[in-house]
Amino acid sequence: MTAPAFPSPADTRAVDEAIVSRHSIRAYLDKPVPVPLIQELLDVAARAPSGTNTQPWKVYVVAGAEKKALCDKVIACFNDPAARATAVEAYNYYPEQWVSPYVDRRRKVGWDLYSLLGIAKGDKDAMQAQTQRNFTFFDAPVGLLFTIDRIMGQGSWLDYGMFLQNIMVAARGRGLDTCPQAAWNHYHAIIREHLACGPDEVFVCGMALGYADPEAIENGLITEREPASKFASFRGF
Repeated sequence: MTAPAFPSPADTRAVDEAIVSRHSIRAYLDKPVPVPLIQELLDVAARAPSGTNTQPWKVYVVAGAEKKALCDKVIACFNDPAARATAVEAYNYYPEQWVSPYVDRRRKVGWDLYSLLGIAKGDKDAMQAQTQRNFTFFDAPVGLLFTIDRIMGQGSWLDYGMFLQNIMVAARGRGLDTCPQAAWNHYHAIIREHLACGPDEVFVCGMALGYADPEAIENGLITEREPASKFASFRGF
């Protein structure tokens, strides 16, 4: 087998740009994404590494009336206090106890978004309305919903993260944008019933996919990142 050609500087810049320009998009144009393009994205993403090539991902792609029907069911639950109180996550996405620096970063990104949108502290109605936008996939034309077989271990969830990242980076390389969404996790029972998932499928997360609305102010939110000097330890050099 011939070794792959070493990337050119232009190749390196293109890959880096796809990674660095990726950020969560929360407003989309009313522009459809062709099915062949979605299939291409998923085929590329499936080159993600997975332990012993287990490939633990399963994807449900929804659009049009199918997407709206699912969104309507989840929004109805979200807006019913009694029903919402019974909606629990399939797994703990976040820690049970928040500590610094994680809670500080979480609060900052929340207030940065609300500030852009003109939502004041304490305006619970506006906050709830913004949260509800998760359940329309932020009006993206395509919603992706991901499941994993219950039998798979923690390592397969690591593999899954690489698959999700591949989708988002490959989307950027094609002029598309995404928003990975843990918010759907509380409504996994509704989602699994609507999609007729198998009994051994565990819901992982949702993801919006489409073309970013360049005029939407919330799409200007770029979250901060710590430099490698803060989180990496170099030894033996």
